[in-house]
Amino acid sequence: LAPNARHNTTSRLSFQAVANAVRTSLGPRGMDKLMQLPSGEVLISNDGATILSKMNVLHPAAKMLVELSQSQDIEAGDGTTTVVVIAGALLESCGMLLSKGIHPAAIASSFVKAVESATKVLEDMSRPVDLNDREALINAVHTCLSSKVVSQNSDLLAPIAVDSVLGVLGDAEDRSKATNVDLRDVRMVRQIGGTVDDTELVNGLVFNKGSTKSAGGPAQIENAKIALIQFCLSAPKTDMDNNVVVSDYAAMDRILRDERKFILGLCKKIKKSGANVVLIQKSILRDAYNELSLHFLAKMGILVVTDIERPDVEFICRTLGCSPVAHPDGMSPDKLGTAAHVGDVALPGSGHKVVKFTGVKNPGRTMTVLLRGSNDLVLAEADRSVHDAQCVVRSLVKKRALIAGGGAAEIEASLRLRDMALGTTGVDSYCMKAFADALEAIPYTLAENAGMRPVDIVTELRRRHAAGDCGTGIDVKRGQVSDMYELDVVQPLLVSTSALNLSTETVCMLLKIDDLVVVQ
Repeated sequence: LAPNARHNTTSRLSFQAVANAVRTSLGPRGMDKLMQLPSGEVLISNDGATILSKMNVLHPAAKMLVELSQSQDIEAGDGTTTVVVIAGALLESCGMLLSKGIHPAAIASSFVKAVESATKVLEDMSRPVDLNDREALINAVHTCLSSKVVSQNSDLLAPIAVDSVLGVLGDAEDRSKATNVDLRDVRMVRQIGGTVDDTELVNGLVFNKGSTKSAGGPAQIENAKIALIQFCLSAPKTDMDNNVVVSDYAAMDRILRDERKFILGLCKKIKKSGANVVLIQKSILRDAYNELSLHFLAKMGILVVTDIERPDVEFICRTLGCSPVAHPDGMSPDKLGTAAHVGDVALPGSGHKVVKFTGVKNPGRTMTVLLRGSNDLVLAEADRSVHDAQCVVRSLVKKRALIAGGGAAEIEASLRLRDMALGTTGVDSYCMKAFADALEAIPYTLAENAGMRPVDIVTELRRRHAAGDCGTGIDVKRGQVSDMYELDVVQPLLVSTSALNLSTETVCMLLKIDDLVVVQ
């Protein structure tokens, strides 16, 4: 073999090896992967992007596959395994075309034409969706969650995912104008204990710890006025490290008295502003609070939540409508947020308490999902699954069309491309047929992972689609071929078109590489 041919072969082999590693996790009956991270932590997932991001891939060509799944994750949020399986199948088809002596540049050019035609076929067979049709959105999310570890909880998680995104979008009029949605406006709060069934959507705010009760104080506040403070409720420190030597008890008493007077002055300023709930931001320079300040605030009937992280400040301010206060002199009623009720809530299934803010005006349109699970593994996977489900709704906001799942879209595109290949001459005809064959990898793998006979299933799908049933796909639960639209097995059009375009781009890029140059 010539050096460039040898390089092409090794690149393809490494690429396909990684693609085959995640292929078994495609679909509702796909297997999960158990990963042990370098830290010793264990991770269970069947999400393509998560599996590949944790794999220690060495070959540069295989790294392109990792980046491909991450691109799909960013663009659509779902279909990360699908995009890898399609890319692997396309590259396998390229191997056969190259063995026939067709030039890589000609293959890449034909694949670009083929993916344009396939995208048009998918758009023609898709059905428009209205964002106010909650049932249609929930059906699309059910399809996404069916292949996750938490699929048995999809009846609960699907409405939560849909309602959280719709809550961020606002009312019906705002939804009709929306072209995208920022999922950072939905905050995921994990809390160990209970089961995934205890997960809930909160139209307000939740902190994953209870209020600070070391000095007593109220646990529930009605008609709350909330202050978020960034200054420290403790004795001031000098800028440099200094030691103060106290020689007599009178001086010691004076220091303690002045410290008490200073902290009481800070607490009085907070009380004077009208605040009855105080959120204290974490501080690294000195103590953000001490027992004395908590004692004074408790005496004043103020509920205290401590250790607010700096990255959470913006989200809290947008949810509660408050402004962070950096200096005690800046405390004023206009800086306070409001809530109908703030209080500690004991979670079922564990002894943990969380602080829940309900009845907020929510000027920033934010939502909070309180995730529950028996251990960290379940919680982490539930978090990833709900995020993927929210991405499905976001995909429908970007491109408002649904398409049949269960391999129906890929079979339909494959069949139409074969018809086009028959009406085309030369190299394009060969390449289009190879592209069509590669698309059948999705229904073939779905059937294979479900323990069905893939050849029989794919043949039956071809027959039904040739007869005009473009919504026919694989019903994995019953082990037969059925109409996906009747079963409500649907997915966003953007997921399928994005997977096709991104995988084709990656394969074309790899085809045009003829040598590997190692730079020291």
